[in-house]
Amino acid sequence: MAAETLKSTSGAGGAAAVRRVLLDNGALTALIVLVVALSALSGDFLTTDNLLNIGVQAAVTAVLAFGVTFVIVSAGIDLSVGSVAALSATVLAWSATQHGVPVALAVVLAVATGIAAGLVNGFLIAYGKLPPFIATLAMLSVGRGLSLVISEGSPIPFPDSVSHLGDTLGGWLPVPVLVMAVMGLVAAFVLGRTYIGRSMYAIGGNEEAARLSGLRVRKQKLAIYALSGLFAAVAGVVLAARLSSAQPQAADGYELDAIAAVVIGGASLAGGTGKASGTLIGALILAVLRNGLNLLNVSAFWQQVVIGVVIALAVLLDTLRRKAGAAPVAGASQGGKGRQAVTYGLAAVVTVAVVGATSFLHGGSSAAANPRIGLALSTLNNPFFVQIEAGARAEAKRLGVDLTVTDAQNDASQQANQLQNFTSSGVDAIVVNPVDSDAAGPAVRAADKADIPVIAVDRGVNKAATKALVASDNVAGGELAAKTIAGKLGGHGKIVILQGQAGTSAARERAQGFAQGLRAYPGIEVVAQQPADFDRTKGLDVMSNLLQAHPDVQGVIAANDEMALGAVKALGSKAGKSVQVVGFDGTPDGLKAVEAGTLYASVAQQPSQLGKIAVDNALTALKGHKTEQTVKVPVKVVTRDNVAGFSG
Repeated sequence: MAAETLKSTSGAGGAAAVRRVLLDNGALTALIVLVVALSALSGDFLTTDNLLNIGVQAAVTAVLAFGVTFVIVSAGIDLSVGSVAALSATVLAWSATQHGVPVALAVVLAVATGIAAGLVNGFLIAYGKLPPFIATLAMLSVGRGLSLVISEGSPIPFPDSVSHLGDTLGGWLPVPVLVMAVMGLVAAFVLGRTYIGRSMYAIGGNEEAARLSGLRVRKQKLAIYALSGLFAAVAGVVLAARLSSAQPQAADGYELDAIAAVVIGGASLAGGTGKASGTLIGALILAVLRNGLNLLNVSAFWQQVVIGVVIALAVLLDTLRRKAGAAPVAGASQGGKGRQAVTYGLAAVVTVAVVGATSFLHGGSSAAANPRIGLALSTLNNPFFVQIEAGARAEAKRLGVDLTVTDAQNDASQQANQLQNFTSSGVDAIVVNPVDSDAAGPAVRAADKADIPVIAVDRGVNKAATKALVASDNVAGGELAAKTIAGKLGGHGKIVILQGQAGTSAARERAQGFAQGLRAYPGIEVVAQQPADFDRTKGLDVMSNLLQAHPDVQGVIAANDEMALGAVKALGSKAGKSVQVVGFDGTPDGLKAVEAGTLYASVAQQPSQLGKIAVDNALTALKGHKTEQTVKVPVKVVTRDNVAGFSG
């Protein structure tokens, strides 16, 4: 009986030990499970090129997250890191390329910009007594606004000497991965070996106790937020180097990814716990998820759902870990670090063994019977691009082509990741609708190097070779829109212009067309030009505001139908009567408004035809046949008179 009792107790202890190891290393366990599962599901996942892609794609988020780790460990929050990253990169490019500042000094200015933004955050929080959420939310807006002001809403080419940060060493090792490793070691050293690192844990554990023990809490907070700004600046430079340009809208929303990586890595938003290795694992989990979901052709909308669920599960795991009394993830003893090293070593061995076994699932698989084409769209939150997708899918189905579609959500860096995923997975051809023509260049060059034909649709790609550009002319379309509104007003009147998202190629080109078209009509006065980001709700809000200052406006030109429809809503009964509105794109909702008379006209680009022709050209190039360098799909002004016979 005693022996049986002892055996039972020993078994229970073993189960408890395993449970504790899993709880203490929940992020690592999740990463192993993800790698094993994706290796089994996709034969393209476990390749050297793809694994290096994952490292590159995790690099910017990881560097941002290392800085955010300092803040979260001290029970704070920093929502400004994405904007600070964009601002720092913009300062570097602006000073080096437009004002002749030596590149070394420009890099110092960029880093100083990040530190200054962090110091402002720290001052507002420590001395101004603002909640961290509010102070850093304000800096998020200020940083993004300054980036747009400095760049005037347009990307700035990055200095060649700094752009090498986006290249590879020896032709295979990506520099962003090296930067991530170095910054990770710096973060680990600061957290585990320095006075300020110990101060972070003390402040996060109990700020009042830390103050009573003699710690200068306010000065420490200044230093903590300055460090976060420093890491954000480095991340911004690395990101801009990858894109070969400083994008004023770069890293938009990355602060949420950074916070998610820290929390997934085991840190608590309540403060007092967190470590650099956990943050790195959290960033890798997000990168592996996005990469794997792309390879598995999961809808971009479902990808957001999956990542949200993962973040929620990470917080739940943290709660369970605390309730179970799992070991804290703050500074550990030498013995604890030894056990941690053994755990990581065993995890690596188990992962390699299981992944090696699953690789046999794909070892004998033959090449796909159907050609594979990747379609990288700038966004699917706009009906115009949804129609491009619909036209491409219909043509792919007719031709027996396997089409994988990705949505960059108007994020140039996310699109670069998606293009890299296409290249590493070995698709037969790529169709890309660039978020920005300059930023897409490096990823398209990588596809060219891999002998994958690339077709650009709607917008061209700069500094890279594409087999064809299938597009309507945005500048010519803008001119048509301007001439249409001027003609309707008899060459005289006051109008406003609703511009697209600052920094995007389409917004710049259409605005250029509007300006060129209006030069022939000196009697037309543009009383206001404001961006509404291609969004219907923002179009409504901006137009409502402009009407307060300009109630006598007689015409509106919008850079897309969505903004035009928002303006129509703001105008109410005036739309189509005392105020004429011209949109752009010829979307189904836009054409309905034209038919109803509330929208005077839309410059229609026939987006479904763009998608169809792009797939046709991709297949032609894939077969080795020659394609036209530029394939123009004519734009057409659709009014109430001809809308019935128009098919987009």
